[in-house]
Parts: sequence; structure tokens; C-alpha cells
Amino acid sequence: MKVEFHFDFGSPNAYLSHLVIPEVEQRTSVKFAYVPVLLGGVFKATGNASPAEMLQGVKNKGEYQGIEVQRFLKKHGITTFAHNPFFPVNTLQIMRGAVLAQQSDFFDRYVNEIYRHMWQDPKKLDDLEVFADAMLESNLPAEVILNGIQEPTVKQQLIENTENSVARGNFGSPTFFVNDEIFFGKDKLRDVEEEIAANQ
Repeated sequence: MKVEFHFDFGSPNAYLSHLVIPEVEQRTSVKFAYVPVLLGGVFKATGNASPAEMLQGVKNKGEYQGIEVQRFLKKHGITTFAHNPFFPVNTLQIMRGAVLAQQSDFFDRYVNEIYRHMWQDPKKLDDLEVFADAMLESNLPAEVILNGIQEPTVKQQLIENTENSVARGNFGSPTFFVNDEIFFGKDKLRDVEEEIAANQ
């Protein structure tokens, strides 16, 4: 059985999912495979738009989204979430960084730290100087990463990840797969867990 988390650092709901995934892994004894995708590419390929854009001009919907987030935070005891004042952030470089990190030995640390710099101690991570400083603060190999994200193979891998994800049904982030069964949204983690149990 393969369980996948298709993520982009730019999605706050993907960050919240990332914080809860360890609970699911512990209960199920199944490790989630993280798949970096470019959310902008997903939106372009599917004609989708960010929730922030879709909320514009819709009475009560934005307020409800805020209630839902607070409910999720309370349910899972999350105290580390902060709105990023620079949102939306262009995530192209940091997602290429995730691809590079996955090919190296610092992927878990990279994911945890970039999520922290995006949604816990928010920074403008589409500024390469800010990105570099954040990586140095986190004891990540900034020079290696900044050079590596320019490599054609890294760029192509992110494109392929994104295209393959869309081909399987993805239209946003967070998206999960249990084998080929797709689930979208942080509120579907319970369904993901049930699907895992059904396949064990």
C-alpha cells in the first residue's frame, strides 16, 4: 500500500495537514510519501484558483473558512500557525528545493523548516535572499540548494511531479492518495486513515 501527500508550501491547509500526518502515521504504522508539486502549475492545468481568490465577493464564506481553521487548530492542539503577511508567495524556488532535498539526505528537515518559515515564523520566501537566510538559520545547505534548484533535472522533476499528479486527479493542495484512491483537503485526513485501515 502506498500513501502519498501531494503538497506545496504555499497552501496553509497543506501545512496544517503536515502537522497532523504524524498522528495518522503513528496510529496506522504507515509512512506517508511526500510528493512536491507546484500549486500554480496545478491551477493552470485544471483551471482552478486559490481559495483566497474564490472567496472574494462571497458573503459569509470567508468568515466560515476562518471558523473552520480555528476549529481544526483546536481539535489537533496546533498553536504554531500564523498567517503569512506576504501571502500569496510564489513557491517555484522553494518547491524546486523540495525536489532537490528529496534527492539528498535532508528532505525531512527541509520540509519541516520551510513550512516553519512559511506558516509559523512567516517570511517572504520568494525573495531569494530571504530564502537563503532562512535556510542558513535552519542549518540547511543554502549554497547547495540555491545552486541545485537551477539544475535542469530538478526543474524537470517538479514539472513531471505536477503533471503526473494532475493526471491522477489532483486540482489543489493538500491532496492525498491511498494507492489510487484520491482525497482532497485537510478535513479528509480521517477518510484517508479509514482507507488505510481498510487496506491493511
